[in-house]
Amino acid sequence: MPLPVVVETGKRRVFASALEWPGWSRGARDEEGALEALLAYADRFRPVAERAGLSLPKRVDLEVAERVAGDSGTDFGMPAVAAAADSRQLTAKAAARQADLLDAAWATLADVVAAAPATLRKGPRGGGRDRDAVVQHVVNAERAYAGKIGLRVRDEPDLRAALLRVLRSASDGSELRPGGWTSRYAARRIIWHVLDHVWEIEDKSD
Repeated sequence: MPLPVVVETGKRRVFASALEWPGWSRGARDEEGALEALLAYADRFRPVAERAGLSLPKRVDLEVAERVAGDSGTDFGMPAVAAAADSRQLTAKAAARQADLLDAAWATLADVVAAAPATLRKGPRGGGRDRDAVVQHVVNAERAYAGKIGLRVRDEPDLRAALLRVLRSASDGSELRPGGWTSRYAARRIIWHVLDHVWEIEDKSD
């Protein structure tokens, strides 16, 4: 069975995201490139899925199930727009699955950070964060994401445990707070962000 994908198209950037595998999202300059990038990263996403006790098919075929208009966030470099599919009901089983993927992404990040040098290879113009700055950036982003799903950081001594608690809960598919994110989109966005920086650290540790 082909895996359903949402394609998010901005003015300068396009993202393809696997709807049933939150966090497996890649971007490019056009739709074809984004889909090719998504497929190219299947083998990098697979160990994360396996760590969560899941099995990504050995052969992956994609099917564009939905297209959405991107925004400035898309062009900045993130899957920034929720799909209609992100508002589907979320069963307890599906919620546990997405929480397990997030936990696996965090564990993968910890392993990659432990093996990486403190100073990462810089970009062609000398830009880019070093290892510890990347980790802090991920933590800071999660503090911002918390508000999107109805959490108040000051009330959560263990923010990651709180994020897992929310994402592990069944949902009717509505926003977790007015104007915020649905559970499915939150999982897709948060896991993508962790893995995007996992792969950045790996690529810049050479």
